[in-house]
Amino acid sequence: MYDLVVRNGTVYDGQGGAPFSGDVAVTGDRVAAVGVIDEALVGPDTEIVDAAGRIVTPGFVDIHTHYDGQVTWDPYIQPSTFHGVTTIVTGNCGVGFAPCRPDQRDWLIGLMEGVEDIPGTALHEGIQWDWESFPEYLDALERRDLAIDVGTQVPHGAVRAYVMGDRGPAHEPATPGEITEMAAIVQEAVEAGALGFSTSRTEKHKDVDGVLTPSITADEDELVGLAGALRSAGTGVLQGISDFYDFDSEFALFRAMAVASGRPTSITVEQQDARPDWWLQLLNGITEAQDDGIDMRGQVPPRATGVLMGLTTTFNPFSFHPSYKAIHHLPLEEKVAELKKPEIRAALLAETCAVEGLAAEIVTSFHKMFRLGNPANYEPAPEDSFAGLGDADGRRPEEIALDVLVENDGKALIYHPLFNYLPGNLDYVEQMIHHPHTVMGLGDGGAHCGVISDASFPTTLLQHWGRDRTRGPRIPLEELVAKQTMKTAALVGLDDRGVLAAGYKADINVIDFENLAPLEPEVAYDLPAGGRRLVQRATGYEVTIVSGQIAFRDGEPTGLLNGRLIRGVQSAPAASS
Repeated sequence: MYDLVVRNGTVYDGQGGAPFSGDVAVTGDRVAAVGVIDEALVGPDTEIVDAAGRIVTPGFVDIHTHYDGQVTWDPYIQPSTFHGVTTIVTGNCGVGFAPCRPDQRDWLIGLMEGVEDIPGTALHEGIQWDWESFPEYLDALERRDLAIDVGTQVPHGAVRAYVMGDRGPAHEPATPGEITEMAAIVQEAVEAGALGFSTSRTEKHKDVDGVLTPSITADEDELVGLAGALRSAGTGVLQGISDFYDFDSEFALFRAMAVASGRPTSITVEQQDARPDWWLQLLNGITEAQDDGIDMRGQVPPRATGVLMGLTTTFNPFSFHPSYKAIHHLPLEEKVAELKKPEIRAALLAETCAVEGLAAEIVTSFHKMFRLGNPANYEPAPEDSFAGLGDADGRRPEEIALDVLVENDGKALIYHPLFNYLPGNLDYVEQMIHHPHTVMGLGDGGAHCGVISDASFPTTLLQHWGRDRTRGPRIPLEELVAKQTMKTAALVGLDDRGVLAAGYKADINVIDFENLAPLEPEVAYDLPAGGRRLVQRATGYEVTIVSGQIAFRDGEPTGLLNGRLIRGVQSAPAASS
């Protein structure tokens, strides 16, 4: 008999084809039938989920998260599970917590805190270090209760420090012997179940003391040697990020890694205003590699990478003004009261930002600052920017920013679409999504706790591009579903999921599509040691099923802990392969 049946939904099966009306039947943790099912197998004990007027999709597979620490204490892996995610992959961007010698724990926490803006106090309090090697880390995760499935990657930064000691974080070149030892660790990790290996070569990634990530200066011998470990293992993927300042030499290095590994390779792709055409150059390079038989992909987001500013977050437009520094320590209510005083406003408006570089760009680009709103608006028009509003009514944009900061009792958020928004819309993102060699990613779930809330990317992908976009063309919903299910799963070798067909893993979303929306993020102090983070919920996720059982209703956990650690590639059902 069927254990569960999703009745009368509009099924988007994850393969990109047209939707159809029908049922989805589940036996155990697998899909038993889709479309027309055998009614003789629907018994009195079969659980029925009424999906009339709803869409039914596979569970979402998010291949770019940073829950490496959080997964050891939070079985529900929020906020990603507010957004229909049933499988995550950690260990991206060359940072993570294994392998790790006992005397390196503080340093690894500092690296994660600096690179991914996760409170170090929360990591110190929350992580129970019952591992040293990467296989031991996998064993530790396997002992944890999980509501969804978790895959891992072995991070370059941790491997480098484990083998080279203090010389690794100090950016010294690895010796041939050290490269061999590091490659052996990567191969051991992948053979134990890691899905791949990740590295970072961007100046944006620094530890808590401002020191660049250890892997940024690794030379070709090291990178190619570690990539070759995947070829030796016969499995795994490569994931990386780079600034590509010297594009030809840097891209040649990533090509060399991809060739050495013989495995799929994905690279972060984002448009940056300082180098507006770099993203096209990178996508063209990826296309040329594909034409040459090298499996390279671009990881792209479904919206701008946006910084959130406010009185409750890390930054706001006045963070580096002397008059604001004098009151930033106050409780929120008192801070709001101070900012409403005419003399404080006048002082702030008379001062200028006291920093330079990226931080200055974030807090002074008033032509790219907007009210986020609720539901969140991720494609605002230029005339709605603080600069645009100021031009319309003859006010300085700084005045408008001050007004917004004290809205909603000081909890309002300002949205600054930092990357992918040069034209004042998401036209560049549209090109990225449509590119034949890209895959959805970069949501960074679990990271950037005080400035970014992009774990909601899967919701934006469906809601904005499939229903709400008015400032450009929309994308058929069946294509969008496939991009967040079958295609993301396939990139990392999880061919057993992301499709609603007989024999596939029964991870399923039942979605009220007409009411699907990302809500305005809120600041919560619910990490270990009272650590702060941005939490974003959504409307529309009525039921999320993990391994054949209902794990979430309306985005909230039912208490079922039916997830597991994923060890290595997962094959498609024999009948469907």
